[in-house]
Amino acid sequence: MPDAGANSSNDGAHKTDVIIIGGGPVGLFAVFELGLLGLSAHVVDILDRPGGQCAELYPEKVILDIPSRLKITGAELCNELMAQIAPFNPTFHFQQMAEKLEKLETGHWRIATDIGTVIEAPVVVIAGGGGSFMPKKPKLDRLEEFEGKSLFYAVRRMDQFRGLNVLIAGGGDSALDWTVNLSPFVAGMSLVHRRNEFRGMQVTVDQMYALVNTGKVNLAIGDILRLNGEGGQLKSVTLKSTEKGEFDVACDAMLAFYGLTMKLGPIANWGLNMDTNRVAVSTETFETSTPGIFCIGDMCHYPGKLKLILSGFHESALMAHACFHYARPNQKLRFEHTTSSSAIQAKLGVP
Repeated sequence: MPDAGANSSNDGAHKTDVIIIGGGPVGLFAVFELGLLGLSAHVVDILDRPGGQCAELYPEKVILDIPSRLKITGAELCNELMAQIAPFNPTFHFQQMAEKLEKLETGHWRIATDIGTVIEAPVVVIAGGGGSFMPKKPKLDRLEEFEGKSLFYAVRRMDQFRGLNVLIAGGGDSALDWTVNLSPFVAGMSLVHRRNEFRGMQVTVDQMYALVNTGKVNLAIGDILRLNGEGGQLKSVTLKSTEKGEFDVACDAMLAFYGLTMKLGPIANWGLNMDTNRVAVSTETFETSTPGIFCIGDMCHYPGKLKLILSGFHESALMAHACFHYARPNQKLRFEHTTSSSAIQAKLGVP
């Protein structure tokens, strides 16, 4: 789903009923619960795909406590949640961090992301799990000199690298995926890893080696010692290996994929009541100390809180009903069961 909204204001801001910060399983299920009540949602996530921790940290790990499923992998759960919310046509803003929060004179909220996307809604829902995923940075001199100019930690626009000589550093899924996906667009592609063993899915590893064998990817094994270039523009990276000693690999741009770490991020500065680095909420509505801002999933805190996907699903349902009164202040909420409501069944395409 594209980074665009059907409803936008003249100043370019997207308009929706609810802004959800976090696209993990709980954020995705929140889209479903809101959709049942006729509420639209835009979802902001720093990752490049839906699924949050499930997709990024354990896509193939089996989860055993999802009701009615004897077992389900993180990837399967996310795929099925995406299929479940498809009838509600949510808008996703991937690879973006919700950075600024502003209360408008209308009483609505305005969120601005770190790349300038602006979204307005009467309700904000924080569903960011343990916080925002932040890239782990290599311990190299002159790192800041190149960051954001020719050294990046994510691919936000593939066209940005078209025709360049690109070096990708890392050995996991992200490094392998982008090596394969960017190779048709770039002038040259090098993949750098400290050893000739990779942590990604075998099918992607095989695709990468196929590109190496045809000369479309240069695989360089070694530890990165130095970044070389001037004025923020990389020219090469110096590696060291047991077999070759020190050697340079030329590049115009470098993508570093060394994994992710969790940080609370800008939300910590939004003036919400915090409890042990988590957002305190009411268990009746899952509203925070700030009216119109809700929190569900691992990031919320209340007595007896269990950090389970199952708990987040329950929180999503109560939150959605409380959100309705902000989004539709002049309408009465009509509670309906999916088993008996023909209107809901029609929304979901159930014959």
